[in-house]
Amino acid sequence: MLLKDKVAIVTGGTKGIGKAISLLFAEEGARVVANFSKDVEAAEVLINEAKCKRLNLGLFKADVTQFDQVKEMVEDVFAEYGRIDVLVNNVGLIRDNFLMLMSDDDWDSLLKNNLTSLFYCCKAVIRKMIPQRNGKIVNISSISGILGTAGQTNYAATKGGMISFTKSLARELGSFNIHVNAVAPGLIESEVISKMPKEKVEAIIKSSSLGRMGKPEEVAQAVLFLASEHSNYITGQTLIVDGGIV
Repeated sequence: MLLKDKVAIVTGGTKGIGKAISLLFAEEGARVVANFSKDVEAAEVLINEAKCKRLNLGLFKADVTQFDQVKEMVEDVFAEYGRIDVLVNNVGLIRDNFLMLMSDDDWDSLLKNNLTSLFYCCKAVIRKMIPQRNGKIVNISSISGILGTAGQTNYAATKGGMISFTKSLARELGSFNIHVNAVAPGLIESEVISKMPKEKVEAIIKSSSLGRMGKPEEVAQAVLFLASEHSNYITGQTLIVDGGIV
């Protein structure tokens, strides 16, 4: 029970890596609020799974690219539980294309979904964490933000920006005992990966040390570590979870 009685918000918390984080946090004793914006069906599947396991997990529908909705979510969670201990920024969008073919919307939408949402969620939550003088923020980046990936200049820029954001915010909040770290997953089993060309996936797997894709639950374990008291002397860091690709 590494997160017993902790209150956690997980954005994009109903599918893929976010779902794995929400469930693991709840299994470890946290009171979890899983955020989603559009996919009601996925949210219902998650909440039913949580009920079957008798987990303390709730949902909050909010578009985290809109500050008024983020603020409402944070205020409601704080009013319900009286504190917010953990924030996981997992919302992310991918729109791959080569730069010469990339539209303005392909660029702008990723900045808005991957970076502006991060800014809004952190801004709203730290206003609750600072008076507590305690908190954990974990941002889900990507190895694309470290290595760079052809056809992902927009995605890599936002995920690299997330890592720099993490380092800077960690310096701002350290004196308040608020830890800010990032996790950079590699090739993880997901809907996105299932749509990638088979030969590209196989090439990435071959380049890794472990020779396989990762599972969402394996990323969730890394996030759990950074959200728990086991990481109390770690801040401003990026934990790579990629099976040895980097």
